[in-house]
Amino acid sequence: MRMPTRGFFRRGFLAGLCALWLNSVGEAAAFRQIADGLATRHDVIPEGPLSLQVVRVDRTRTELQLLPTLGFGRQIGLNPLSSQLRLLPKELGQPVAAINGDFYTTENEPFPGDPRGLFISGGELVSAPVKRDCFWLDPQGQPHTGEVQSLFSLTWPDGGTTPLGLNESPDNLPAVLYSAAAGLPSVPNDALLLEYAGQGPWLPLHIGETYSARPVAWRRALDTNTLAVVLPTELRGRVRQLKPDSILKISTGTTPNLRGTVTALGGGPALVHGGRATAARAVKSNERHPRSALGWNAQAYFLVVVDGRQSDWSIGVTLPTLAEYMVGLGCEEAVNLDGGGSTELWLNGRVLNRPCQGRERPTATGLAIVRRETPATNTPVLKSPVPAKP
Repeated sequence: MRMPTRGFFRRGFLAGLCALWLNSVGEAAAFRQIADGLATRHDVIPEGPLSLQVVRVDRTRTELQLLPTLGFGRQIGLNPLSSQLRLLPKELGQPVAAINGDFYTTENEPFPGDPRGLFISGGELVSAPVKRDCFWLDPQGQPHTGEVQSLFSLTWPDGGTTPLGLNESPDNLPAVLYSAAAGLPSVPNDALLLEYAGQGPWLPLHIGETYSARPVAWRRALDTNTLAVVLPTELRGRVRQLKPDSILKISTGTTPNLRGTVTALGGGPALVHGGRATAARAVKSNERHPRSALGWNAQAYFLVVVDGRQSDWSIGVTLPTLAEYMVGLGCEEAVNLDGGGSTELWLNGRVLNRPCQGRERPTATGLAIVRRETPATNTPVLKSPVPAKP
């Protein structure tokens, strides 16, 4: 597809966006109220052409909660966003809106459906953070975005430590920990099974905790009460030296410390900070593509998608332009989510935008807005019974 010239981009496209912002941002008529706490807006710029869809969520409505969704409920995999929403347990609320989530490994890569960055839903930790901005709610329910560094590690009985990945391909990693969220077929056959050591917290995994585990055996099935770790060949000798009563320590620490966080979703880069657009600093930042973003201020969350790769409908935007648009909506903070064929905005049972592939793409994660009958200040934590001491 031939892109418009730079002159057209500056005079037409940006002028169109500025006109939209000047004429509508801040006016109640700019958004159409569709339900208590929910409003929508559809900006169309013929000169692009561009189509931008927005769902605004009133943060003062405590019955509306943010809940990250995983491909197959509580297991990693690839599934259309609408299917992910159907798998949500009823006790977590009724989904009323949703947007696609983090970047992920595709069906053509090892471990398909693995979220690229941090993923926590209902308190359950499924994926580790990477060197990329992510979104999370602190224990008080306040939103944040920024880079989170993984300190995940395995500590051996002699005090030595090994860095850990989580629920991902073991290629090029010192070691990888697997929980039941990985899905049984995805766990390598040469994984070392770990069971509850009878002290401290246990499953499901939570961020910022330390777990005590006891090695059981190789090549046994992983279930909701066990973990497994895949180790490189050079560490197998350490395993052979373990005694039946040996205790291994597993840390899910991070910098900053996210202990107590029950909601987190990867993405990046950050688009807006302190009400100002941030500088473009990602690959393909200055290319026009379908884009998705999450933004917020003290009053509202904004779920935003821009269609692209459709010359007769919408050609897409660069990240700098998307950042300016988020500022125009009134966002104090905003973070980019996965884009391209994954770009999708769902509302009350239908897809609002036009995905560039002509249909919903199976993706790894999403971010749902659920309405709960009982208002709450934060998403409920998933809990599993602690196994009895052997």
